[in-house]
Amino acid sequence: MILSIRSPGKVLRHARRLAVRSLKDRRGVAAVEFAFIAPIMLVAFFGTVEFTAAISIKRNVTNMARTMSDLTSQAAVVTDSDFANFFAASTGIMMPYSATPISMTVSLLYADPVSNQVHVEWSKGYNTAPLAAGQITVPAGLISRDANNNILPFQYLIYSHVSYAYTNPTLVVLKSTITLSDDAYTRPRQTTCVFYPSVPSSNACPTS
Repeated sequence: MILSIRSPGKVLRHARRLAVRSLKDRRGVAAVEFAFIAPIMLVAFFGTVEFTAAISIKRNVTNMARTMSDLTSQAAVVTDSDFANFFAASTGIMMPYSATPISMTVSLLYADPVSNQVHVEWSKGYNTAPLAAGQITVPAGLISRDANNNILPFQYLIYSHVSYAYTNPTLVVLKSTITLSDDAYTRPRQTTCVFYPSVPSSNACPTS
């Protein structure tokens, strides 16, 4: 058998032709590029979905807090039946999102001119315990004070707090539950304060 041995020059030219041919061959480039880009595109897509839903729910939470406080402030006397209706109206705002993760409280706050503190007069909870009686901090400017920073008498606030435990089912960007919450304050509209007969102390508006 006679073996054919190529000269080094022919081997080099053949290798050069193969290299040029390989550089010109674009088959599979799109697939490789897609393999690099696809994970980034998926994360961006699901991240947009998750954060868009979170923003929408946060807006609904704010509207719920305002609605709950506003409905309560329009009453002179509230009962458990009234609160059931108020809570139902407020949670309806969350549609089409689930209302299951919602918890909220609505409370009457009294600015006591004697102790110079704001405290909870009564409170009602939905999917959570009501606020405990005692001192509470409210944003500056909601309570009128005199030149010596003493609270002026006959001041009441309806305070509502809403929380939503948001968990997105995709769990691509938001890996765990985040709590979206908001507060709302309104003043009683029909009377000096809003009575809640289930709490005996609310049968009269305290003045001191």
